[in-house]
Parts: sequence; structure tokens; C-alpha cells
Amino acid sequence: MDASNPKTRDNGARNDPAGAARDTDVLVVGAGPTGLLLAGDLAEAGLGVTLLERRPGKISNLTRALAVHARTLEQLDARGLADELVAGGHPLGSLRLFGDAYLDASRLRSRFPFVLITPQFEVERLLERRARRAGVTFRYESEVLGLDQDAEGVTVRFRTPEGLGSLRAAYAVGTDGVRSAVREAVGLPFPGKSVIRSLVLADVRLAQEPDSPFTVNATGEAFALIGSFGDGWYRVIGWNRRHQAGDDAPVDLDEVREITRLALGSDYGMHDARWISRFHSDERQVPEYRVGRVFLAGDAAHVHSPAGGQGMNTGLQDAANLSWKLAAVLRGHAPDSLLDSYQTERHPVGRAVLRSSGALVRIALLHSAPGRLARTLAARLLERLRPVSGRAIRTVSGIGIAYPAGPGAHRLAGHRAPDVRLADGSRLYEVLRQGRFVLITPSVEPGGMRPSDEPGDIHPVDEPGGIRPAEDRTVTVHWHSARRTVVLVRPDGYVAWATDATAPAERARALRTALVHWTGAEPGDGGPISAALTPQGHAADRPAGR
Repeated sequence: MDASNPKTRDNGARNDPAGAARDTDVLVVGAGPTGLLLAGDLAEAGLGVTLLERRPGKISNLTRALAVHARTLEQLDARGLADELVAGGHPLGSLRLFGDAYLDASRLRSRFPFVLITPQFEVERLLERRARRAGVTFRYESEVLGLDQDAEGVTVRFRTPEGLGSLRAAYAVGTDGVRSAVREAVGLPFPGKSVIRSLVLADVRLAQEPDSPFTVNATGEAFALIGSFGDGWYRVIGWNRRHQAGDDAPVDLDEVREITRLALGSDYGMHDARWISRFHSDERQVPEYRVGRVFLAGDAAHVHSPAGGQGMNTGLQDAANLSWKLAAVLRGHAPDSLLDSYQTERHPVGRAVLRSSGALVRIALLHSAPGRLARTLAARLLERLRPVSGRAIRTVSGIGIAYPAGPGAHRLAGHRAPDVRLADGSRLYEVLRQGRFVLITPSVEPGGMRPSDEPGDIHPVDEPGGIRPAEDRTVTVHWHSARRTVVLVRPDGYVAWATDATAPAERARALRTALVHWTGAEPGDGGPISAALTPQGHAADRPAGR
């Protein structure tokens, strides 16, 4: 346990409904970016969270991820962290894939129209600081040995330098990476295959600075990437078709230099390597992200090639999707069945990332003359066909991700909510920092009437009494524009429900139904009605993917 944190939450014993002692609400296994974001979200929602980590208690400066995409930055903005991260990184308006193929991130309709180049440990630093301030209990040097679960909770067994231990929680989440002990404990397979063998990683200094903080290229013979950490150190990832060796084969700086010369035309005078290793890249995904009261997220659930820099980003978005649902269930605002939508929404995203990153790496490493021609044509398509390139950058950045909303739903339901300006001058993602649903309503009602100045009140014309959402679950704001649509935004920044109805009575009825269904509380009384979130009801009012 991290006893040095003065704000560590007292996760004192609770009882399951069956009477068993519970040490905390949620156990998170793995203190990488995915686990840290998830744990911080849950703790900020007022829940007891214990995070188990096999490594000693310090942020590692040895990391593979370098790219933070726009959708991830939006999620960090909703937690008040994005601006600090951006200030220490290198924003790039375009991302080179191979040859002359670029993705133009500057076209994204986002507050962050770029790819941020920054090392993973900087992301971890901010997320760990937030988690500690929220009261997460950290237990380092805790190696998970197994777990047991029943209808009321899950018990995780682990080993520390002091001996064996166990903790019981309502739910457990494995964010413990490719070799996940949690995944093994629940018996889930990890089907897939190796895509690239004998990749080399190195952290080095350079005598000559590259033109860009993120330099990448692939030829028929080799692939290389050089990314700046911003402190004089550079991460190098490379592959040589003519030198394929096992993960345990020796690797030295001369081999790294040779690869970069083949792929980039220069080794930039690299020297003073502080770390060099060899690894392979797999494409794998578990069939289920949930087994009873245990969930998997990040690399524990899916792993793929480094092409496009999507790995860490996908894991962070897994965490953002799962955290608000766990919080809603544990606070009595939703039934356990809401958690099934984590699989429905995120498993297809993981599968799509496997396919897109795999396609990118296969195209980049084409060797034959017809293959090289196909690669050139692909680059020209990206350059000349704006709809194709636009779709590609929206996919890689995460901006284009949408969740299924079911038949009869509003066209906005399931889609990402953009960071719109609001009537009081604030932004939507600033309001999302409160961790609640956000209800966006017209700033002026039909006939020129304005909504009540009372927080949470909406007064449709001729509708007596108005509607007051439960304030502990929903924040009400108003459009800055004259837009008439009423939109309910989920805590993870996706549209839960919307209506274009302007008839006061019709809109009020639809809104009341949506608030009961999504937040579990009858407008005006704040009482729990979690049964209202069960899958029955009109399709347009169901949670996405239900």
C-alpha cells in the first residue's frame, strides 16, 4: 500500500448484500494509463478504489507509446488534464504513415486538430497525480495470483514482498497488459497471431536533430520511427526484413543504426543508448471484455501493431467508456445489465483497430514490385480523395468512433458530442469535468421565452411546473446558438439521447422518459429508479448498444 499519500481513501470494510466483507468497491489491476484513468474516474465519483500494480512504485521512463490522438485529448480535457499535456508535447498537424502517405489531422473538427507527440510516461504522470488526489489506494509490488467471484463480488489473490494477500470488491478490472494475469485467471483465450517479428526498440541521443519530432518511414526492406521525448532523448522503433531474430536474441546500437539508415536514410548520429530491446508485435483480442464481475481493458483485452499509434489511445477510451457505467451501477443509479454495453460498444472498436493498424503495417512493408505500386496508389488516394483521407484520420484519431444506438434513435445518438460553446461562455467538455450527464437545451424557448434561471429547470412553453433533472446526476446547460435540439450527453462525451421536438408537451414527455431511463431518477425528486434502465422501453430511449 502507498502509505505516503495523505489523501488515500479509507476503503474500510463494506458488506455485500449476502453479508461477505468487502474491502473496496472496485479493484483495478495494472497502473498503466488505462488503469490510472479508470481508477481516477471511479474515485472522483466517490467510490472506493484499490489499484494493484506488479512493478515498484515509480513512473517508468521506458515506454512504447508516443502519440496521443484527438479523441483521447478530448477525454483528458473532460478531466482537466489536456492543456497541461499539450503544453509539454509536440503537436503535429499531420501524421506520416509510409512513403508519401500522410493523414491530415488539421482537418479534424476538434479543439485538438493534431496528433500530440509525447511519451507515455507523461500521460501516466498526470493520470497518477489525479488518481492520488481523488483518493485511490495504490498497492505496488503486488503480483496477482488468481481470483474467485460469486454473485455478489470478486476476491483477488496476490503476492507482495511481505507475503500473500487478498482483497474483495464488487468488481475487478484487468488493465494489466498483454500478459494479463486477470485474463488468465478468468480463463479467457487471447486468439490471434504475430504480425511482425524482431522489432527493435531503443532510447538514444542524437547528434543531429530530425526535421520533425516524429519521423517515420517504411521501405521494402525496413521500417523505422524516431520520436522525441522532448528532453534530448529519442525513442527509436525499427524493423529489418533481412535480420529476423527471436525476442531473446542480442541487439546492439549498430543494428539500430543500420535499420534507421535503411528506412530513413540516416542514423542521425545516434549514441548513448540507455535501453535497447527486441520484441514482436501481435494482433490479438479476447472474445469477451466481461466475465461476470471481472472486466478487461486496454492491452489486456486487445493488442495490435504500432502502426497509427492507436494502442494507448484505445485503452484510455475503453476506460472512459467503462468508468461511468461502473459508477452508475455502484451508486444505485443503474442495474448491473448496463455494464453489458461495455462489450457491445468497445469490442467492435477494438476489432476495428486491429484491422486498421494491421492493414497499415502490411501496406507499409510490402516488398514486391506490385506491392510497392499498390502502396504508391494508396498514398495518392489519401492525398487526392478528401473523403477517403478524412474518413481515415477520423478513424485513427478516434473522432469518428460511434456506438450503436438502435432503431428509432435520433441521428445523433451514439455519436461523439463535439465540444460546443454554451450560453454562459463555457465549453461542453469543461462541464463534463463534473462527471455527470449534461443536458443541453435551447437558450430561448419558442415565443422568445428563456429557460428558468434556477439550476436544472427547463420550462417549455405552456408546460406547467417544468422539469428538474436530478442535480446529482445531470447538469443542465443551454446552447450558445439558436439551436432547438435537446441533447443528453453521457459522462464519456457521447450522445445518449436527443430530440428535435418543439411542441412543449411532446418534448417534455420525451425528456422525462429519457432522464428516467438514462440517469435512473425521476425529474424533480432525485429518487433512484434504476429499474427504468432495463432494456425494456422504446428503442430510441435505450442506452447505445442495448
